[in-house]
Amino acid sequence: MTRQREGSPFAGLSTVALKEAADHMNSARIHLVMLLVLLTAIGSVYAAIGQIKATIGEDQFLFLRLFTTAQEPLPSFVSFLGFLIPLVAIALGFDAINGEYSRRTLSRVLSQPIYRDALLTGKFLGGLIVIAICLLTLWLLVTGLGIVLLGLPPSGEEIARELAFLFASFVYAGVWLAVAMAFSTLVKSPATSALCALTLWLVFTVFWPMLAPLVAGAIAPVDLLDPMTAVHQIAVQQGLSRISPNVLYGEATLALLNPATRSLGLLFPSQLSGALMGAPLPLSASLGLVWPQIAGMIAALIVLFTIAYVSFQRQEIRA
Repeated sequence: MTRQREGSPFAGLSTVALKEAADHMNSARIHLVMLLVLLTAIGSVYAAIGQIKATIGEDQFLFLRLFTTAQEPLPSFVSFLGFLIPLVAIALGFDAINGEYSRRTLSRVLSQPIYRDALLTGKFLGGLIVIAICLLTLWLLVTGLGIVLLGLPPSGEEIARELAFLFASFVYAGVWLAVAMAFSTLVKSPATSALCALTLWLVFTVFWPMLAPLVAGAIAPVDLLDPMTAVHQIAVQQGLSRISPNVLYGEATLALLNPATRSLGLLFPSQLSGALMGAPLPLSASLGLVWPQIAGMIAALIVLFTIAYVSFQRQEIRA
């Protein structure tokens, strides 16, 4: 006879989330990762300011260039975030569940009035809390450096675009946190789950941009007598490349931080009808461009967390 669960399955959720966040904030591992992110962010912003000063008065979205301007040998702040956010998220989640197994503390935790639902969700929310704090701190730091070194405050629309960019970064980090937690429930060893998550990140970061054109060429070959087949192949290639959360994040940040961006795919003459070349789009139009990318990342986050949830619920836990 199956015993019915008593009380809410999410009882103790806030306690688990806050404890997990506190443990992460006191972790030497996270301190080292965040120090790396902080140093690279300061370096990229400081390098960008040298170029930006030469264009004061020529760009109405001067503050946004703090995030997108690169100067050799340093890439832009956005490029650094796109590279480092997955590493931070993986570091937060790769041992969320199997780490409890290896320390033989999972059965003791679940012997308390806490269900698996609350434990897994609380650990996920704890990681998201840390990510939100880190992203907000970085944004305030970059904005403060810009105000001090440029001597100009950001405009209202620039702040709104930066906040939208922060939200996109938060969702992107959540995807990789869900990836790490899924492997944490599927693999018993923390080292193996970290390796699996890093391998997936490497595939999407390095190899997928090379594989997508090859697969698109095989699926939709170009007929030299029909120019539309080339258009179809490009559309297929873009669809395949958008399987990667890195591509979705890159497209979202491009439209949000570069107001002149009018399309994230093929640009046809009809889309330019009546438009002034180089004229910035209003924020509402930019949000209209990026909502499919953000919705795609949210969907990936939900699917990956569901995989972790189902896997954890089916596991047999022994003392």
